[in-house]
Amino acid sequence: MNLLVVEDDRSVCEMLRPFLEREAQVTFVHTGNEAETMIDAEQWDLIILDWMLPNRSGIELCRMIRSTRETPIILLTARGEENDRLLGLESGADDYITKPFSPLELLARIKAIMRRYRLGTGKAADSQSAASPESGPLDGSDINAEERFHYKDIRVDTRTREVSVGSSTFTNLTPREFDLISLLVRNPKRVFTREQLLESVWGYDFYGDERTVDVHIKRLRTKIGTPERILIATVWGVGYKLEE
Repeated sequence: MNLLVVEDDRSVCEMLRPFLEREAQVTFVHTGNEAETMIDAEQWDLIILDWMLPNRSGIELCRMIRSTRETPIILLTARGEENDRLLGLESGADDYITKPFSPLELLARIKAIMRRYRLGTGKAADSQSAASPESGPLDGSDINAEERFHYKDIRVDTRTREVSVGSSTFTNLTPREFDLISLLVRNPKRVFTREQLLESVWGYDFYGDERTVDVHIKRLRTKIGTPERILIATVWGVGYKLEE
């Protein structure tokens, strides 16, 4: 795994180094300008961005990355307010960690995101069975068990990470967004609560709140829906389901 860490506090970098280097090839940079150069220089499996950076903020970099790539992003922030966390997610981050944090927590988040990403690309998916729409809450590891599936004109291909709606094909979904639409398409008649979506898509190791789901649903609607067809319906007081 090739990991880029953008953090201006060198003491944080030194704290993280021994933990991360056991699991990955890691590059540390300390400014927004350095990060911009390095982001374009290599193919990264995951990028960790500090919110507050010299030259360019982590939020700006996050938006820049998302404009052209679906690379998983974890945002590090000392800003613990809910609106700040949601801004980070709306900017394209897959996850966030509030400082101070444990290196082991960060490592667990990295492994969880990469496990889901590899399942989505078919690199580590062995199971060929699909959960039925009538079953209980799905285990997150089963979300992409089938390689290709569809509902009406919405088609999902986990090998290429493509989602097609009618004649349009979308390849710019983040791992979380792809897992969400995959889960909904595989269970088109089922209404999921936010808690069930967190459990199935984010997994037990996610420490965020249920509004995280709302942010990702909003991003999905923007990417693959239209004003005339939102694709993901809100079931008021309960959660979300695929459109009928």
